[in-house]
Amino acid sequence: MVKAPRGFRHRTRKVLRKHIREKGAVPPLSLLMIEYKPGDKVHIVINPAIHKGMPHRRYHGKTGEIIGKRGKAYIVRVFLGDKEKTLFIRPEHLRPATQTTR
Repeated sequence: MVKAPRGFRHRTRKVLRKHIREKGAVPPLSLLMIEYKPGDKVHIVINPAIHKGMPHRRYHGKTGEIIGKRGKAYIVRVFLGDKEKTLFIRPEHLRPATQTTR
């Protein structure tokens, strides 16, 4: 018996899938041009076509807070349960969280 590979993207067939009309498309420049400041809230939405700066699949769909910047990537603080995690994510995998007021 051969041991199954456990790569960085294993078990991501459904999570990291693009809609048929989005395949091959580069991310819109308007999302890449956004400058985030420390304290901004962001949603982590992985773009499977871009491998650089991609966070682990467990963080897909999570919301975090920008702490700072390192090179082209942003430092994002995310909570998993009680634990605080620090991630280095490029802007292709980030979306600004909209502020809703009541």
